[in-house]
Amino acid sequence: MPPVRPRLDAPAAPSIHLRALFTWLAVYGMLMVTQTLLGFALGSLSLPARTLVVTGIVVPAVVYVVVPAILRAYAALRRRVTRFR
Repeated sequence: MPPVRPRLDAPAAPSIHLRALFTWLAVYGMLMVTQTLLGFALGSLSLPARTLVVTGIVVPAVVYVVVPAILRAYAALRRRVTRFR
């Protein structure tokens, strides 16, 4: 089987710094939303239990939904910008 070659028109992945920024923005936003929506229900829990619940919601949401959506939006924006050059 011949080696797999990358597509020539495939967009380059964002830099590690940009991915870190996107991840930080996603985590911050999800933490704010989760705390706002569930803060009243979590207020009676101990700090470790509250942290467990919040991270159990935020981490999967960020990894599987939010960051991939941000990366798709970034790629679409890059394609649109390079099309007009």
